[in-house]
Parts: sequence; structure tokens; C-alpha cells
Amino acid sequence: MGHKFELTKEIEMSARPEQIWDAIATGPGIDSWFMGRSEVEPGEGGRTRFAMAGHVAESTVTAWEPGKRFAHRSEPGPDGTFMALEYLIEGRDQGATVLRMVQSGVLGDDWETEYEAMGLGWDMYLATLAAYVTHFPGRTGTPVSAFRPGAGDPDQVWAAVAGAFGLTGPITEGERARLELPGLPPIDGVVDLAGLPTYFGVRTADALYRFLHSGTDRGNALVVGHHIFASDSDPDRTDQAWQEWLTRLPIA
Repeated sequence: MGHKFELTKEIEMSARPEQIWDAIATGPGIDSWFMGRSEVEPGEGGRTRFAMAGHVAESTVTAWEPGKRFAHRSEPGPDGTFMALEYLIEGRDQGATVLRMVQSGVLGDDWETEYEAMGLGWDMYLATLAAYVTHFPGRTGTPVSAFRPGAGDPDQVWAAVAGAFGLTGPITEGERARLELPGLPPIDGVVDLAGLPTYFGVRTADALYRFLHSGTDRGNALVVGHHIFASDSDPDRTDQAWQEWLTRLPIA
């Protein structure tokens, strides 16, 4: 039997409402901070499309108030499950904007685990949105995705990822981090997300690097979801390099 749910998150960012609107209600904007690739047909009744790892999800725009409110909802599946997402934008003084996100719908039998995972995931993605509008205003990023199912438990995974970035001891925001991948320029940046044991992030001058551990219920997968803002980046080569790195990462 399906289970109704509602999840609410709120974040204040140093950006104008129109910047936030472009980031949440356009395909290139969403691709600059969220996972996978998205398309948005403007206007109420328009269609949205989200694609990742061979999975495609579509929904219908149910609210379209530029700079204020954007919402869309999927059609119910055979089991009655569906997802609805609403963003509310409120401008504040001194160039700040508050974004309120409400996700609701009906989840399947494993709803408790799925609900918890969504809450933690949104913490990472909204923090990434804030980093995007703060550090890369007016630019759009190319998403990079890679997956390693059965990677290991969180302690094993994060020890391997931290070691690859030259980090030792507890990971804290603000630490310098460096990683070299064959075929790509060296990554030299700063830890800007340390939401362990679930997620970890590094920001550089031209990218936001994001790593997510999905949890034992999903096979201990390690997921890479980066956003590259360098104009000379080769998407296919970058995807391949990260998948190879993820596959070869030594996890004890």
C-alpha cells in the first residue's frame, strides 16, 4: 500500500529571485546543481523531463509564476505512487532570497527508507544550488554522473575518497583537497560539503564535485554527480574518466 508524504526544505541564498528562478525552472539551470539531466517546457501545462542512468521521468508543470513559484507533478503509476515538487521564491533585503521546496506524493512499500534518503539528498542538492548561484552566477554547468554499486560501507568508501583527495582524519569544510585523474586537469579546490556519512563535496574555480553514498538498502552504491563549468570541458571524456576512476578506486 502506498504512503502519502510531504517533505519541506528551506534555504536562504545570496542571490536575486530571478537567479534562483533560472536555476530551478530551466533545464540548463537545473543541470548546474541537480543530478542527471533535465528539460523544462515553460508555462503551466508544460512538460518536464528528467533523465539519469537510463531512467527517464516526466511530469506536468502545475504552477508557473516566474520569479515566485514553480511546481510540477508526475502521473500516478500502476501502484498509485507519484511525485509532486513545488518551489516558492521570496526575495529578501540586501540581495538575499529564500527558497522553500516542498516535495510530496505517494511512496511505495519501502517508504520510510526512501523518505529518509530524499531528505538527506535534498540537503546536499540545495547546498549545491547555493554554491552554484554564489560562485558561478551567470554560468551553466555540464553534469557528470558515474556509479559504483556495491562499493562498501560508508567508513570504507569515505576513507578511500578522502585518501584520493589527500585528506586525513575527520573531513571538515574549508580543507584544501587535490585529486589527479588520468586524462583530465588536476582538481585543486576546497572541501565545501562534509555531510558524512552521506555526502561529500569539493569546489574548485571551475567545478562543483559531489559524492553520495546511497546506503546499505541500495547496495552501498557510491554515486558521483559533478557540475563542470569550464568552457573547454569534453563531456564524454569527463564522464568516461570519472567512471574509470570510480571503478578503480581501491576501497578496503
